[in-house]
Amino acid sequence: MSVVHEDEVEAVVTDRGKAHYRRRQLGKAAGGSALGCSLIELPPSKSSWPFHWHAANEEAIYVLEGSGTLRLGEERLDVKAGSYAALRVGPEHAHQMINTGEVTLCYLVFSTMEPVEVAGYPDSGKVGVLAGAAPGGGERYLSAFFSKGANVDYWDDET
Repeated sequence: MSVVHEDEVEAVVTDRGKAHYRRRQLGKAAGGSALGCSLIELPPSKSSWPFHWHAANEEAIYVLEGSGTLRLGEERLDVKAGSYAALRVGPEHAHQMINTGEVTLCYLVFSTMEPVEVAGYPDSGKVGVLAGAAPGGGERYLSAFFSKGANVDYWDDET
């Protein structure tokens, strides 16, 4: 299938306190492999994923309805219907959407679909190591998160 309507794609709700959103993986449902696209519905006063950056996957956001704030690096930028944001790789491009408006914030998030990824989480000091499938692309054979300070030497416990 290469064409889907949003109503044909199951909505998955993530509810983790302040992070609460509804996601429809349009790209996956349409058979995309190198480019992902999700429709996100973010209620007022809620945020999307934790503030994070990617080492491999570039993302972009296009706002369809509503308004909010994009945390992008050290900045907090107002976004509204028609706003487009390029989210490049690297720690200086950490990002998170927050609905600071009065109505549901609806936006598309596009992503390259690199199956091996390292992600950083500046607010919590975590690092994630992910491999085997692109974000939202399927089963991963490695998905591990560590406190940034939990380093060990390369040769530790090796014979």
